[in-house]
Amino acid sequence: MSYLDLISSRKRKREERVFRFKIFGENGYPAEFDGSFEQNIRKLLELAHFDRNNCSRMPSWSFKLEVIRQPTLHITLFVVEEPIEASLEHHCKHCQYVGWGQNMICNRKYHFVLPSKETEAAFLNCQDGAISTKDNFNLVQLQGHLMHGIFHSNGFGHLLCVNGMEGGSNLAGRQIMEFWDRLCTGLRARKVSLNDISQKRSMELRLLHGVAFSEPWFGRWGYKFGRGSFGVTRPMHQKAIETIQGMPLCILVHYLGSSNHHIPVIFSRYQTVSDHSLVTLGDLFRFMLELKTHLPEEHCVDSHVVEPTCRWSPKRVEMATRVIVEALKKAEFKWVSRQDVRDAARAYIGDTGLLDFVLKSLGNHVVGNYLVRRCLNPVTKVLEYCLEDVSNVYPGQQGSVISNSKMKGRYKMTRPQLMKDMLYLYKCILKDQKPTMIHGVLSAIPAAARIILDTKYLVKEYNGELPWKIHHTGHEEAGKMTLCYCTVLLRDKKRAMKW
Repeated sequence: MSYLDLISSRKRKREERVFRFKIFGENGYPAEFDGSFEQNIRKLLELAHFDRNNCSRMPSWSFKLEVIRQPTLHITLFVVEEPIEASLEHHCKHCQYVGWGQNMICNRKYHFVLPSKETEAAFLNCQDGAISTKDNFNLVQLQGHLMHGIFHSNGFGHLLCVNGMEGGSNLAGRQIMEFWDRLCTGLRARKVSLNDISQKRSMELRLLHGVAFSEPWFGRWGYKFGRGSFGVTRPMHQKAIETIQGMPLCILVHYLGSSNHHIPVIFSRYQTVSDHSLVTLGDLFRFMLELKTHLPEEHCVDSHVVEPTCRWSPKRVEMATRVIVEALKKAEFKWVSRQDVRDAARAYIGDTGLLDFVLKSLGNHVVGNYLVRRCLNPVTKVLEYCLEDVSNVYPGQQGSVISNSKMKGRYKMTRPQLMKDMLYLYKCILKDQKPTMIHGVLSAIPAAARIILDTKYLVKEYNGELPWKIHHTGHEEAGKMTLCYCTVLLRDKKRAMKW
């Protein structure tokens, strides 16, 4: 690429249109998708920035997506078209794994990639000529992307990887999955598969969420049993989940409590803070996972701000606390700098020492129906505050003092403690086959857990919204129908092939 080409390429990059990440793929954004998958993806790529790729020799496009406006956070979505002649293997191994090996070979497929910062920088350097084409740099063959999905031109697809915050991303895995699901729905994909190997702190989520919610973590987006390994069938998988879910906690305490005193202590801890009885292992894991979503990342959530050595009376501290909360309410749940909150409260509280004390002590505490969050802005390096309404999470809570003992215990629970307890139960009950669990009634748990872990291939069908339309030509033809999908039955082999 010449020097002038480099300048024009970078200029186009600066003028590239920015799309909103949170709604990208929704109906009408960035385009109206009313045709077949192949037609929709062409319409989408017309809005993308075309990238001249000197390395992989495959055409690619990019979308600049705005995740957060303040502070600014952008990510790039790359779409790479891989023609059949450029593929190392004509038959898709992912189709064969999930049981779609009978599908006809498509003449092209599209890779949708949200790269990590490192892979994106290397890709852009390759485009600018900083990397020699002899290095054979290929974005779609690299590992460690935030997201990598493949669509065949017939609408069948595969989600290859999702890496959330534990993988070094600024986005949570849930946000990435919502983005992927919007793409599949908007483009009108037919079926999408994935190989579920998702983990959280060494815990297999298909086992953990299967026991808690009767479905894998990907189940919240409609992914269901597709194909089991080692002869596992759908009824076997469902029966295995029900077996572990229904295991009574009293039986676990009876058989394991004498040799492991931590298990009954953990059971008792969460029964104390629960509003309903936790009878089975499924009840316990479901409650722990639901409670986890309402706890701050690091700090303990406690309802009391006053310290024993505080030189201000509880009444004055409570008054200052209410003034600060009212000032944050006016911000409409947006983040506000510490100085702005302090200035707003000084109109009612003249004692700046009291204000500084309350602001320091108030972070990640519950006041009335609100959780006061505090964090350091990574860009400005300034402390910021905002409110989170927890009235729907813990209904019936009024005032700044929590009288219910279960509520107090719940507010004093920390997320690190909960994750530690969950990991301990996961290892002791679900994964490690102790001698006490090989025989007797508990022997069903290791066998059922193995069946769940052997079920990795999940599938979601999007066939419920297949488009069709009739075009009236107004000429010699009375009408013309556009056929988007069809099934061809080959009589000699007596099997259907999708196209």
